[in-house]
Amino acid sequence: MKLISIIAAVAGVAVAALLVTWFGVGAVLHAIREIGIIGFAAICALHLGLIIPLGAAWKALLPDVAVSRAVWARLVRDSVAEALPLSQVGGYVVGARALSLTGVRWSAAAASTIVDVTLEFFAQLPYTALGLALFVWLQPDTQVALPMLVGLMVAAAAAAAFMAVQHRGFRYLDRISGILGAGWAERGGAGAAVLHSQLTGIYRRRIATLLSFALHFACWVASAVQLWVLLWLAGTPLPFAAVLAIESLVYATRTAGFVVPQAIGLQEGAYIVFGAGFGVSPEMALAVSLLKRGRDLATGLPVVAIWQIIEAQRLLRRRTVIPSE
Repeated sequence: MKLISIIAAVAGVAVAALLVTWFGVGAVLHAIREIGIIGFAAICALHLGLIIPLGAAWKALLPDVAVSRAVWARLVRDSVAEALPLSQVGGYVVGARALSLTGVRWSAAAASTIVDVTLEFFAQLPYTALGLALFVWLQPDTQVALPMLVGLMVAAAAAAAFMAVQHRGFRYLDRISGILGAGWAERGGAGAAVLHSQLTGIYRRRIATLLSFALHFACWVASAVQLWVLLWLAGTPLPFAAVLAIESLVYATRTAGFVVPQAIGLQEGAYIVFGAGFGVSPEMALAVSLLKRGRDLATGLPVVAIWQIIEAQRLLRRRTVIPSE
């Protein structure tokens, strides 16, 4: 799987470089200058601001956890996933660890991460459906409606399967562990049982899960504001409905191309394809995509650095503790 990701990443970088070269490096840089440092600072601020309700959506699943802890863990999760050449799963694992180091039990941190990711994925489905409906309404002659609709249906089926595994999959692990008996299998079975118990407990809190889902959906919609601001500052404003249509389909493309780290190349191509119908030039589409990648680095790398310092200090404290004899 790592080899596939490496190959996909190299291919994605090649595609992105080819697109920038094809449409002109100078033209893309000119589009970036049109947006300017103010536009870049604005999307960085909006991105960081969006972490707060995203953290609140995670906290809703953990009633005894402070919002600040969930916000910090979500910030670490997104920073690792977007600023480092890792898969999204790597970000999920590190985010759960960040939450556990604030005093949350690891089983609760892991289970809440699984549920939070699931609800965010489920919230993306109506967001994508809304964007697709707006795209077809504003661009009735579009040729992308059918493949995007098929993709949406496949995503919905995958989401349902993922939910089914959470409700039933761990039961099979328990049975297997019981058959295998003692040793590592027994310990693994106990861990699976605890995780399954945590998952069941979270899903039983219906109001909390609905609140988390609603917050995720609101955040998906609000994320389109960043593209709206960039285009407005560049002097090519679009109605928010058009911006939402573009952004939702771009992120649907990113989700479909999960095997490519950071969807490099896919994101650039998606902005060009979906923006073209609304008069967004390829140069501006590439500028927007590159600025968003710059945003991920500018906001993510400092968080990753802080996280590494915390981990290093924790490791140092463990090494300096003198074991009692």
